[in-house]
Amino acid sequence: QVQLVESGGGLVQPGGSLRLSCAASMRIAMLYRMRWYRQALGTQRELVAEIGRGDYTFYADSVKGRFTISRDSAKNTLYLQMNSLKLEDTAVYFCNGDLGGVQQYWGQGIQVTVSA
Repeated sequence: QVQLVESGGGLVQPGGSLRLSCAASMRIAMLYRMRWYRQALGTQRELVAEIGRGDYTFYADSVKGRFTISRDSAKNTLYLQMNSLKLEDTAVYFCNGDLGGVQQYWGQGIQVTVSA
């Protein structure tokens, strides 16, 4: 069982920055891919960014150029650096990972609120 715990959320003004962290209970190098999803009130959960082995990364068009996904294998932690935040980035952000199979592992989610 993989446990994922997010931290770093909070309230920020438009144009500001936040860095989300996701601490894993296992060596993240063993995870095939890790992702950040988000879910705004009344909407479906959407993929924000994904990182895999090698140099593979993926970003949703809505965050490309503003968000950066990265990982620190020594700390078993996934990050999401969010810059130039917009009102529409307000959502609950979830960390996600898989071992290459069907099973998905999820964090409990953390609130990010962008407001003036």
